[in-house]
Amino acid sequence: TPKMNEYQNPSLEQQPVVRKPSLHTVSMTELYDMAFPPRSPVIEGLLYSGTYLFAGSPKIGKSFFMSQLGYHVATGTPLWEYPVRQGSVLYLALEDDYGRLQGRLNQMFGVEAVDGLHFATKARTLADGLNGQLEEFLQCHPDTRLIIVDTLQKVREAGNENYSYSMDYQNITALKLFSDRNNVAILVVHHTRKMEASDSFDMISGTNGLLGAADGAFILQKKKRTDPTATMQIVGRDQQDQELTLAFHQERCVWELTRAEKPIIRKTVEPFILKIAGFMSGRGEWTGTASELIDLVPDIGMKANTLTRKLNVNVSSLFNDFGIVYIGNQRTSDRKTFTLLRKQEPEASDGMTMNDD
Repeated sequence: TPKMNEYQNPSLEQQPVVRKPSLHTVSMTELYDMAFPPRSPVIEGLLYSGTYLFAGSPKIGKSFFMSQLGYHVATGTPLWEYPVRQGSVLYLALEDDYGRLQGRLNQMFGVEAVDGLHFATKARTLADGLNGQLEEFLQCHPDTRLIIVDTLQKVREAGNENYSYSMDYQNITALKLFSDRNNVAILVVHHTRKMEASDSFDMISGTNGLLGAADGAFILQKKKRTDPTATMQIVGRDQQDQELTLAFHQERCVWELTRAEKPIIRKTVEPFILKIAGFMSGRGEWTGTASELIDLVPDIGMKANTLTRKLNVNVSSLFNDFGIVYIGNQRTSDRKTFTLLRKQEPEASDGMTMNDD
């Protein structure tokens, strides 16, 4: 045994050095005890909050569809057979001028103006403060649901045209961080390359970093440019993969749906949520513990701890299907409570829209 220095403390010598971990982790138990903000569809079955690419060849009708999409979201009218949740729309028409926009909108919708549809023909790049401009717009229009960036090339960093995977990924990630933080949908218009591919999404111009960072993508394409019909393929994290067949109305310059490959698949609402919705009928707000709610609604049929976790993972269903806001993890002295808050009447089952901002 080495001789110990008279100034050394034996107890300190035996204690291991414990370093604070640099990697933050969350256990499955902790994850289920968290409640996250609800994710609401902008267009049910087609478009959700997040950042999406909308790609197609030049002059195929992308900008007409962007105007059509913006108009439907701003007015809250269904797009074809898909329910729409109303909210303000910002359309960055960066390859247009206001005169061309006016003529296009008049041809498509007449002179019935929509206050919730806003246009800009100039904006900063991502490197020069675009996100700051978008933040300012949301402060003035907090009910915003959709931001259209037409096109990606106009907001990319100026410089070499040969973009790398990391730069493409970084550009879309910057927009995705904004959309996730503000719970809005951002639709980024982009071009497809001329070279054919077995997978249509491989035709998106640029590297795979664009699609890799995005929440999903839409591809609009024709077999021949003179064809009156086109296919729109859709892929995303929050919606089912889909292929739509569209026809372009030459006089009104709007896209019309002729066939959907798959019907909308609606998630089944869990029985306990239906019971809570019934309990909240006629109530504006309720606060209490899981045990207290079970006493009031005894046929929920689960333990208090299970009910709390079930509520945490069904925040979006409560909000989107029944207009009930769930605010969890509230602690008052020795009680762990949550609040159920009804903001408006629930959405009707016949596909009618509601504004839940």
